[in-house]
Amino acid sequence: MIGNIWNNVIEWFSDRMSRNKLVRSFNNAARDHFVSGYAPTLLKAEVSRGDRSYKHQHSDIFYSGFRIKAFSGKQLDRSELKMIGQVVLSDSYLTRRFIVLGWDTLEVHGDEGKFGLKWQLKDHMLLD
Repeated sequence: MIGNIWNNVIEWFSDRMSRNKLVRSFNNAARDHFVSGYAPTLLKAEVSRGDRSYKHQHSDIFYSGFRIKAFSGKQLDRSELKMIGQVVLSDSYLTRRFIVLGWDTLEVHGDEGKFGLKWQLKDHMLLD
């Protein structure tokens, strides 16, 4: 009994560390691509509450959203936000990694206004 509880605690902390590492890695890569001129928009990831209706068996209890803010200096329209989301979702390895680490929602927002788009990650986890 104690072994199971201990294993759950270890797994929980390991997943937390992996989630933080993925967010940092995403932000570092996005920053490098922006500075080098490869990406026209600076992206920054953070964790959010997500959408409760998107929950799955691996969803984090409190923070199941992976939010990307696009800093472009202007209001992004729906098609621009959708393009950012589709680029992320086209990486099936990343999408499956999101799911395993407890995220169920991908959100993309601009730096101006409150408008954003969201996707249910489990709808995009199929292998290529």
